[in-house]
Amino acid sequence: MSKRKKCTVCDKALAACICQHITEIDSDIELIILQHPGEVKNAIGTARILNLSLPQCQIIIGEDFTDNAQLNEILNDLTRQCFLLYPSEESIAAEYLAINESSHRDTDIKRTFILLDGTWRKAFKMYQSSINLQKLPAVRLNAEQESQYTIRQTSIEGGLSTVEAGFLLLSTLDKDKEKYQPLLTAFEYMINFQIAKMPAGLFNKNYK
Repeated sequence: MSKRKKCTVCDKALAACICQHITEIDSDIELIILQHPGEVKNAIGTARILNLSLPQCQIIIGEDFTDNAQLNEILNDLTRQCFLLYPSEESIAAEYLAINESSHRDTDIKRTFILLDGTWRKAFKMYQSSINLQKLPAVRLNAEQESQYTIRQTSIEGGLSTVEAGFLLLSTLDKDKEKYQPLLTAFEYMINFQIAKMPAGLFNKNYK
């Protein structure tokens, strides 16, 4: 049996290609997505939406990033100010960071935010395994709405998909939801497409 053909850009099946719904967004905020290996071939993964939409976004695959040369080069770059999006006990609210940095931040320093892409259990393990991540200042989000990632359930209160977390982080820091709305537009298309392909009654039975 031949494998389903995939789009070479978004890496989704041709029938589920999201490329025409991707909008490039000009942002001076850099995102580094650390993707758990178990998410690489996930057909409904959302990190790719961020990667395609934001020129200053890259994905690094792994689980223990302590000795990851690519990540450590970024963390040791003096032209970057790096933060980890993670709700640790010492984390600061993204809103606080936006208010306090906008007035006196050194514009020559690039703001770099690191996101963990995986289930909550996988993300926790990535954080616990990676000593270099634990040393970074952590930032947390205030999730005002429930996640729209209706085809992938989570028991974590306030749990968001990677693209939703990216949207909320960027729109909070830049104080501009409209600018980053295309991220959610592509995400919603992907979700609705998957729901439409489900057998009759399956979504209502298992996901509502």
